[in-house]
Amino acid sequence: MKIKDGFLLREIAGTNVVVPIGERVIEFKGMMILNEHGLFVWNMLQDDYTFGEVLASILDEYDIDADTAKADLEEFLARVRKNGALEE
Repeated sequence: MKIKDGFLLREIAGTNVVVPIGERVIEFKGMMILNEHGLFVWNMLQDDYTFGEVLASILDEYDIDADTAKADLEEFLARVRKNGALEE
C-alpha cells in the first residue's frame, strides 16, 4: 500500500498538512492534519509497504506496545482510505 499521487504534504506554521492537488481536489475537498506519528506513517507510505512492514517500523521507532500500535495504525489507515489517499 502507498499514498496515491495527487496529495501534497506541507508544513504550515509548524503543522503538517496534507492537501489534494489536481484531480484529487474533486474527490477530496479539504485537508488532513498529521501529528508526529501520522507524519511518520505518511512518509513511509510514499513508497509501497505492507501493513506488517509499517507496523514493524512503528514498533522500532516508538516505545509502544504492539496492540496499541496496530489499533492506531488501523485507525490512521481507515482515515486515509476514507479520504481516498491510499492505493492498495
